[in-house]
Amino acid sequence: MLFTFYSSIHGHSQNNCSPDDLECHEKSKYLRDENEKWNKYIQLINDAEQRHVNNTQDGTFLYMSQIQSDLAYWKTKQDGITRNDIEQSLTQPKQTLYQIINHRLYRCKDEDLIFPFRNYGVEHFILNILQELPDMEFILNTYDWPQTYVHNSQQHLPIFSFSKVKQGQHLDILYPAWSFWDGGPALGSVYPTGIGRWDLMRETLNNARKKIPWSKKQSIGFFRGSRTSDERDPLVILSREKPYLLDAQYTKNQAWKSDSDTLGAPPASEMRHEAFCPYKYLFNFRGIAASFRLRHLFLCGSLVFHVGDEWIEFFYPYLEPWYHYIPVTSDLRDVEQLLLFAQHNDKLMAKIAKHGREFIWKHLRMSDIDDYWKHLLVEYQKLLNYTTPIVKRKDFYEVKRRK
Repeated sequence: MLFTFYSSIHGHSQNNCSPDDLECHEKSKYLRDENEKWNKYIQLINDAEQRHVNNTQDGTFLYMSQIQSDLAYWKTKQDGITRNDIEQSLTQPKQTLYQIINHRLYRCKDEDLIFPFRNYGVEHFILNILQELPDMEFILNTYDWPQTYVHNSQQHLPIFSFSKVKQGQHLDILYPAWSFWDGGPALGSVYPTGIGRWDLMRETLNNARKKIPWSKKQSIGFFRGSRTSDERDPLVILSREKPYLLDAQYTKNQAWKSDSDTLGAPPASEMRHEAFCPYKYLFNFRGIAASFRLRHLFLCGSLVFHVGDEWIEFFYPYLEPWYHYIPVTSDLRDVEQLLLFAQHNDKLMAKIAKHGREFIWKHLRMSDIDDYWKHLLVEYQKLLNYTTPIVKRKDFYEVKRRK
């Protein structure tokens, strides 16, 4: 039944290629040989739509379940979060202790911060909601890598991190990354001081989307990024072998010394995010941890091919595979078939791209970041078990709004 529907709608049951059109013949071969796999993809899309219809919200804050999940361990701990837990957390290298006392925010001096602009990016949002917060202390990790591990009882620590592995490996408490406001990654000449504020980038990408609607985008995959791992190699190799399917090239990173560092080819030029928008299928890979790029790709109005599902930021669990994006396994074993499937099921792909873009546009606004921080800190503070009031540390200073 699915195949009959697919063939009648998309009209690709016949080979209408001219004798010398090798590209057309190869695609037709896949249409004949891969029907069973493609029917599987259509069923996955149908199932995702059904699950989404049944997944109605009950009026609570959208991301509350992630907050509750991250705090679950501390709710089961008999004495909650103690002063000793906080002091133990400070033994981890270069963590930032924050104090909120009488609606004022305190921390160490700037020169003691390992990545000060990352702290500034976080502080922007906390200052926005400071008048609504009770007194508390919390530990902020500004490294890319999470700090706590389930298997190591000595590292069961209440540390806030922007990313972690979702499958129960880390106990870190997720928070919205600093890069929504400041401290995002610098990318050569295109973003020399970082990728910039999320509210401004939203408008830039939305304008690019309007200029290049789905019907005018190129029906190929696209990727630009540095070779942080060889996980990305198969995509770049496929691009070189079959450029009608995708354009995937490596750019330089800080470790680049020769073309061997970009898989034997000269590095491609770095590009601004809006320059990705002319392409229908945009690939996202993790970096050292979760990738800041993901949320930007959706706003092009393109279809996101999200590779791997291990690393998450706070909003990732609310993006539904096959409804908001196309999931791709880390080994990229099905990527060629997925691209061909996308090229021959344009209406389906346009619908998924629309779902993904609408979720990010409607549910990842700056006000949503404020709300996440407020709900997170209020729920976290309920678990603090201090026997005496919090007193400002003598070497701390008050954090003020940066001009």
